Order: sequence, then C-alpha cells, then structure tokens
Amino acid sequence: MEVVAAVARTAGGEFTIEHLTLGDIRPDEILVRVVATGLCHTDIVVRDQLLPTPLPVVLGHEGAGIVEAIGAEVASVAPGDRVVMGFAACRQCPQCLNGQPAYCTDFAALNFGGCRTDGSTCLHDGKAQVSSHFFGQSSFARHAIVAAHNVVKVSADAPLELLGPLGCGIMTGAGAVMKALKLQVGEAILVTGGGPVGLSAVMAASASGAGAIIVADPLESRRVMALDLGATHVIDVAAGDTAEQLRAIRPQGVDCVLDTSGAVPAIDAGMRALSPLGRLAMVGVPKALDAAVSVNILHMLSLGISICGVTEGNADPQSFLPELIALNAKGLFPFEKLMTRYRLEDINQAVTDQHEGRCVKAVLTMA
Repeated sequence: MEVVAAVARTAGGEFTIEHLTLGDIRPDEILVRVVATGLCHTDIVVRDQLLPTPLPVVLGHEGAGIVEAIGAEVASVAPGDRVVMGFAACRQCPQCLNGQPAYCTDFAALNFGGCRTDGSTCLHDGKAQVSSHFFGQSSFARHAIVAAHNVVKVSADAPLELLGPLGCGIMTGAGAVMKALKLQVGEAILVTGGGPVGLSAVMAASASGAGAIIVADPLESRRVMALDLGATHVIDVAAGDTAEQLRAIRPQGVDCVLDTSGAVPAIDAGMRALSPLGRLAMVGVPKALDAAVSVNILHMLSLGISICGVTEGNADPQSFLPELIALNAKGLFPFEKLMTRYRLEDINQAVTDQHEGRCVKAVLTMA
C-alpha cells in the first residue's frame, strides 16, 4: 500500500514529505493507522546521525493509532482497537522476562537498526529501501507496521491525539522518578532540564507526594510551566551556578536529582546538590558520544551517593502506561498541558519550534 511519511535523507537536513510503498505485515505484526505521534529529541539525534540508524529512514517512535489489520499469529489486539505504540523489545530475554524490556538484549538492534531482525524493511521509495521499524514503529507516517507485543491497547474513548508521547518521552520522565529513583513521600528532587521529559518528571514527583520539586532551566517559559505543573521552586541556570542556587533554597541539598539535559555541567551541579544518601539518575542524551562526567570518589563514598543511567524510565509500557493514564484521569498527571499539535506536513516547523522553546512537546497529527 502507499503511505505518506516524513523521511530523513541527509544528516542534519530537513524532513521531506514523500509517498512510499509499505509492505505486507508478518504473522506477528499489525498494521496501525497512525492518528498522531510525538516529536522526540531522539528522533533529531538520529536524523543528525549522532546515533547511526541507516539513512534514508522514517523516524518517529511516540505513535498512537487504530489497528487496521493483524497477522495470523496475533491474538492480543483486533482490528479497530486503539493502541499506543511503545519501544521495541524481544520479550524473551532475561531482562524482558524480568520486567525490564528497556534493557532487552537486542534493544539497540530492534530500536536503531532500521529493519527487522532478518534485515528486511517494510518501506520502499520506488528505487531503494527506506529504513523502517525505528523503535519498532517508524510512526512519522500515516500507517506503521508494528510487532503486536510492542503496543498497549487503550480504551475506545482514549484521546489518541494526546497519548503517543506516553510511549517514550513522558514515560521516561515519569518512570525515572517513580521506577528508577523511587521517590518517596516528602523527599526533595531537583530536575535539570524543563523539556517534556523534565516536566513529566515534575508531574510524577507531584503525584508521588514530593516535599520539594525544584526545576533548573534557562527558559523562563518552561520555568513558569514547571510551577504550573507542581514545581515548588525554579532556578534560572543562566543566573549562576545551579548547585549554589539550590543550596540557597535548601541548604541541606536534595534527596534526588534527575538530569534530562545530558549536559556535563548540569550533571556535575546535580551531584553537588545531593544530600547524604542522595540518588542521581541520568536520562538525557549527550551531544557527543564520548561525553563523560568526573566523580570524586571520596565525596561519593562519604555521602553514600548513588548514580545510575536510565533508559525509557526503567518502565514496561504494558503496565506503566495504564498507570499514567489512570493518574491523568484523576487530574494528577496532566500531560496534555505539554502538547502543541502540528500537521505531519509541518514537521520541520515543529522541530524548529520545539528546539527554540516555542512549544514544549510537539505532536504531529495525520488528519
């Protein structure tokens, strides 16, 4: 079938809207009519080839839509079902079976390889193959072929135009707080970076009963939104050292730090902001593959500090997305406040607006 998609053809270049041929589904796959998909920083990182998925490629990994067809082996969903598409995982390795699919043995190949495990793609431009199955979906298109075990079925009245980002960015921020840091009632947290992941962390911290939620970001608009979503304090990183500003607010430091920026100075400031037995989690993708932080071992030992990296919020979409949807229904996780809608054809404008802070979370709609 023919499908309209946004294609990344050159590193750092603009997306082009093209008509491609979409192949047939395999027995374990489903065909999803995409209703909307979020625009994530990881899509841009791959477009720019900081992470080397083969070009040309249809990116997009925060899709939601309606099942139109199912493979012969699929029993978990049926045509007409509404689904949120999550990242790809084999669901068979020890990590997957232990409830940690973000650490699947085949995570890199399944999510960044640009093809199925047998090397095939499902997209063609009439002359050559186009990389597909990005994060198991390639949802910058009006239709996507997805492994059935990587989608989450939602209710018939679910607002699909809003739910796609739950599958990655929003889940990452919320999961980092709830699953990785395991924030406890009354604890204080510093979130460095007020983008969609950081603001999702703010909402999760608020829903978890945090005693103090402090957000550090250079953009005033995002600091204002952070306060609206539950932050108790904000820090302008351009106004001085983040750790010093935080200590002025809380001399004793914070129990938890979540870095969503991937910036070494922000991570360093976060470590200096921790109180004894503090925990720091990192989810931000750095601008350079060799980016590294320096840790003072004696300081870490004397304070009992723990540091961890986090992928996809340490969450399993199958169980965690329903939790977030339920919190949203109670008014405790208002993720819809983050979103600004664009048509798929306006993807390049959405990229610019999100990069320059004119919107927090761009969502591309297919209608």
